[in-house]
Amino acid sequence: MYLGKTIGVVVPAYNEERFVGTVIDTIPEFVDRTYVVDDHSTDETWREITTYTARVNARMGPSTTDQETSALTADGGEIVGERVVAIRHPTNRGRGAAVKTGYQRGLEEGMDILVVMDGDGQMDPDIITSIIDPVATGSADYAVGDRLGGPSYWRGMPPWRLFGNVLLSGLTRIASGYWHIRDPQNGYTAISADALDALDFDRLYDQYGFLNDLLVNLNVADKRVATVPMRARYGDEESGIRYSSFVPGLSLLLLKDFLWRLLVKYVYRRKYALVGMYLLGVVSIIAGLSRFTRKALTRTDTTGSGTRVVGGVLSLAFAMFLDDRSNHHLQKSAGNAERHESRRTTIAADTATERGPQSDDQRSEQFS
Repeated sequence: MYLGKTIGVVVPAYNEERFVGTVIDTIPEFVDRTYVVDDHSTDETWREITTYTARVNARMGPSTTDQETSALTADGGEIVGERVVAIRHPTNRGRGAAVKTGYQRGLEEGMDILVVMDGDGQMDPDIITSIIDPVATGSADYAVGDRLGGPSYWRGMPPWRLFGNVLLSGLTRIASGYWHIRDPQNGYTAISADALDALDFDRLYDQYGFLNDLLVNLNVADKRVATVPMRARYGDEESGIRYSSFVPGLSLLLLKDFLWRLLVKYVYRRKYALVGMYLLGVVSIIAGLSRFTRKALTRTDTTGSGTRVVGGVLSLAFAMFLDDRSNHHLQKSAGNAERHESRRTTIAADTATERGPQSDDQRSEQFS
């Protein structure tokens, strides 16, 4: 428990035999339950999960028996312990589906906040409280790490990945309405049970675009989203994302999500001005480019084509401005994760020396 909230951690894993054990072993002790979801890996990931699940449960609480462990290491199934729950999908369903499985179990077991830490070891457990804090203190419904706040944060991120993240960040801002989001691909997140209850799980995307799709759904549900600056952390793990196919596929998903958000959030609520500006901008740009092409092919005067395009761009810019203003109350930001963690550790040490052990309510007062 942390700040009076029960905390669950979801660890989605696919072919992470080298890293997932360490992730399980380094989950902080205040976490009430860890849900490790193996998305039907083809390597030894499930064996590592079951081994470390039994080890951590033996150390922290009642352990599973050897019979239970051996019986559930075939395709599908789960190992339930006091601290760690190991779950294996009977078929490969996608990263988003693995997270959804963990979310659903957490809701069923009464977790107040659910954190996602991928099984690849890229997410530093030492800063988990900084990811949780905006949700635990009630200032946000969903918090996401931000590795793109500046060179000091993205240092160590491969250039091709940085370019892809920046591109997808721009597309996700437009689609989701969260114009402060810089790093939507960051899987280090925390979400409240209340926010999850407001979502239609069946509608959420099952593949790697889950994070972007989730933001769109959160915006439609009017949920507050906070960003938490953090440093990029990479080792010798291999990304499961292939940007050559991922970016085009996700772009199409975001276009569909964007249109759905405009329909539900503005058209259904009879807020037509913003939608009209978007429509006018698109029509003007298409008309201007079409006129320019036609005139250029016939070698006639292209005057006026540029004016239409410029007018369309200005219309789109104004529509984005209106969208940003409309969603400004949902956009939150938190302090630097490392600085916040250092401050928390220092204060906790000082108060422990001066006052002795503190309750969760007392800690909540210090960091709210």
